[in-house]
Amino acid sequence: MRLSTKGRYAVMAMADLAGNEAGGRPVSLADIALRQEISLSYLEQLFAKLRRGGLVRSVRGPGGGYRLSRPAADIRVADIIVAVDEPISATRCRTGSPKGCTTTGMRCVTHDLWEELGRQIHVFLASVSLADVVEKRVLGRARTEPANSDRAAA
Repeated sequence: MRLSTKGRYAVMAMADLAGNEAGGRPVSLADIALRQEISLSYLEQLFAKLRRGGLVRSVRGPGGGYRLSRPAADIRVADIIVAVDEPISATRCRTGSPKGCTTTGMRCVTHDLWEELGRQIHVFLASVSLADVVEKRVLGRARTEPANSDRAAA
C-alpha cells in the first residue's frame, strides 16, 4: 500500500506551516513551495481542501498566507489525510462496496488482512499529531512484537 502524493504533500506542507508559523504570523504558500519543493499550484489546491476541512485559516493582504486553525498538538496526521480526500485503504475493493475485487465479485482470500492493515494505519496516523511530526517525536511510537513470539516462549 502506498500513500499518494496528495496525502504526503499535504502532511509535508502542514508540518512546514506548523514549523514556520513563528509568532502567529501567516506563512505564504510560495515559501512552503520553495522549502518543500512542491508546485505552488498544487499547494493551492491542497490548501483549499485543508481550509474547507477546518485545519487552516487564510489571511489576506500584504504579509498574508496561512495559519493553523488550532494548535499543532490538536491536529492529527489522519485529519490532514482525510481533509485532502486521501483514502487510507490497503484493499483493492472499493471502499463501502459490498462487491469484492475478484472477477466473480467475491472478496479475495486476503481481504480481511488488508482491511485490518488499513484500519491499523488509520489508528497510527490518528495517534500522531502535527506537533509530533514537527518536533520529531514519531520514531518509536509503534510497538513491535517479535514475529515468532509464541515460539520464543516455548
